[in-house]
Amino acid sequence: MTDKQKRLGAGRRLRNYFLTGLIIVAPLAITAYLTWTFIGWVDSWVKPYIPAIYNPDYYLPFAVPGFGLLTALFLITMIGFLTANLVGRSIISFGESLLDRMPLVRSLYKGLKQIFQTVLAEQSGSFKQAALIEYPRRGLWSIVFIATDTKGEVNSRLPEDDSMSVFLPTTPNPTSGFLLFVPRKDVIILDMSVEEAAKMVISAGLVSPDFPKVLPVQTRPKSKAKPAAE
Repeated sequence: MTDKQKRLGAGRRLRNYFLTGLIIVAPLAITAYLTWTFIGWVDSWVKPYIPAIYNPDYYLPFAVPGFGLLTALFLITMIGFLTANLVGRSIISFGESLLDRMPLVRSLYKGLKQIFQTVLAEQSGSFKQAALIEYPRRGLWSIVFIATDTKGEVNSRLPEDDSMSVFLPTTPNPTSGFLLFVPRKDVIILDMSVEEAAKMVISAGLVSPDFPKVLPVQTRPKSKAKPAAE
């Protein structure tokens, strides 16, 4: 091996070491930065409304990071606790009745409330499973997130009695996508979690969860979907 080849080999190893370190350090640094920024943002909104007698910043020579966030979490939890009883529900109902008299505010409030109930409510089955559907044409498959069973007028108008509402995310931004109503028989449920499927979508397939099981060829699903209309 010549000196030039040795230098190239050493340079390649240094490059690999740097990239390996970057893969480890960059996510940690970005996560720490975003977390610190979020804490500071919440503190800047909440701390000005905390009475001085309860704010440790007035007693200490330095600001306590995260105290505003803890206060916000405590207040949100207390509001949830109070609204769990009859008196709290009555107050909420009265407040919502006032909002119902404001056309624009009413639409905004109800839309946001429905979104939060769908995403956060424990009884909701939204996006708790990942699946495959044959889309946009026969032979091409896409990852989707299962929302719920199709209900109401949409279900009554569909030719299939048993359909599912699924969300088809886009790459690399899975927060945008398409709402599709698919017959249940054409949906293949995946063992991977929604988080693992989201990572696969974001990475454009570069990150794939481990799956030791291999389906025999004869047991793999056959194509059933019709070609997309041109």
